[in-house]
Amino acid sequence: MSDSKSSFTRRNVLRGALFTAAAVPFGLASCATGGGGGDDDETTDGGDESSAPADASNPFGIEEGSNVETVIFNGGYGVDYVEFATAIFNEMWGGEATVEPTTEITAALQPRFVAGDPPDLIDNSGAQSMGFGAILEQIEDLTDVVDAPNLEGTTIRDTLIAPNVLDSGVYDGKLAAINYVLTVYGVWYSKSLFDANGWTAPTTWAEALELGAAAQEQGKFLFAWGKEAATYYQTLAIDSAIKQGGDEVRLALENLEEGCWSKDAVQAVFTAMKEIVDAGYVKPGGSGTFFTDAQAQWSLDQDALLYPSGSWIENEMKDNTADDFQMMGVPSFVVDDSSALPAAALHSEAGEPFIVPSDAANVAGGKEILRIMLSNEAATNFAKTKLAPTVIKDTVPADGFGSTALVSQVDMLGAAGSDTFTHKFVGLYGLNQAQLVVWNAFLDGSKSVEELTSDLQAITDEARNTQEVIPVS
Repeated sequence: MSDSKSSFTRRNVLRGALFTAAAVPFGLASCATGGGGGDDDETTDGGDESSAPADASNPFGIEEGSNVETVIFNGGYGVDYVEFATAIFNEMWGGEATVEPTTEITAALQPRFVAGDPPDLIDNSGAQSMGFGAILEQIEDLTDVVDAPNLEGTTIRDTLIAPNVLDSGVYDGKLAAINYVLTVYGVWYSKSLFDANGWTAPTTWAEALELGAAAQEQGKFLFAWGKEAATYYQTLAIDSAIKQGGDEVRLALENLEEGCWSKDAVQAVFTAMKEIVDAGYVKPGGSGTFFTDAQAQWSLDQDALLYPSGSWIENEMKDNTADDFQMMGVPSFVVDDSSALPAAALHSEAGEPFIVPSDAANVAGGKEILRIMLSNEAATNFAKTKLAPTVIKDTVPADGFGSTALVSQVDMLGAAGSDTFTHKFVGLYGLNQAQLVVWNAFLDGSKSVEELTSDLQAITDEARNTQEVIPVS
């Protein structure tokens, strides 16, 4: 906190506001599930540190002096936004909530799940995240969190930017994760560089190929990539294929169907990407380059014109971006004007999935940190410092806090309207690690479209044959 006075004020005024909210018929305590809360006569079962009676000011039954352990993916958004929330928790409850950053979620936490000693709150994100299919029975249903009041006394569900924003965290009917950040996926570029050269951001793969030729004339590349983020190009390919082929493509991939990577729309996108690779429009050496170094080749050195990523990219590269870069985004490309979805259609979903393990020592504490994070205060802090919106509405001003990328996100969402989509199969079945190898080889030119297709299908088939497939419709 900024000083002791503000800390004292936050702890007491906000808790007072929540006691006032107790008269509002939110039905908070009765909707607790999985040991996360109860009515005034019940206690939570999240360990010895979470046994206080629950009420509207304390929906999960936190005890004074309660300690909470969080493990947070240290990626494009860092971890300080969670530290912001844990500082509020510490002031409210007089305990100690800690934040442990890591980029190796599976390696760090899988043994702890096996041992029955997981932390209380996890940001299960990044390339090394745990597949949800493997842990679904070991994590809490978080419905009681969104049905609790935020720090301002309003039911969290009523503050969400859209009713379906929770969908990306629902697995087999269970709200297993609350995805905190409203992520927009697209292709990012420098408006100032494009304006100076009279270039227009492409909307089709043919236009991208033409732009690659223009870039080459100036000694630049169309794309760059790094080894840990090679599957950013897979996300771009999947998005493009879904836009081109529609739900037939999306559902085939989501349900791990035989031959799903051989769909016509997928093959058309792969072929277009291979043409760009073979033309020499992708900066070589990415399979031996750390991904943020490769991103700096785009954002700082401007060796490449385009970079596919989620909207965390601006914050991730804020210290390695050229002056007056004016970052902007466009949706993933379509193949041609026969696409099932319009060019403005957008892959947008809530990302950064936060989970609370059922075997955690303080289940109530993990949920309380989430409740604080979902307050207007914490969500506005995130949008301002990370230049990306959370799932909480009305926290981004019209000027995007001075961020062209944030304004661009709002514009893309507005242009897409109802034409938004997402897909979850890569994370659900833990496919990313194996797919990274394949995409690094494809981007460096050593794999054909046929080999890319075959390798991805083999990874998909193995998942289908070794894991329980959760049907998507």
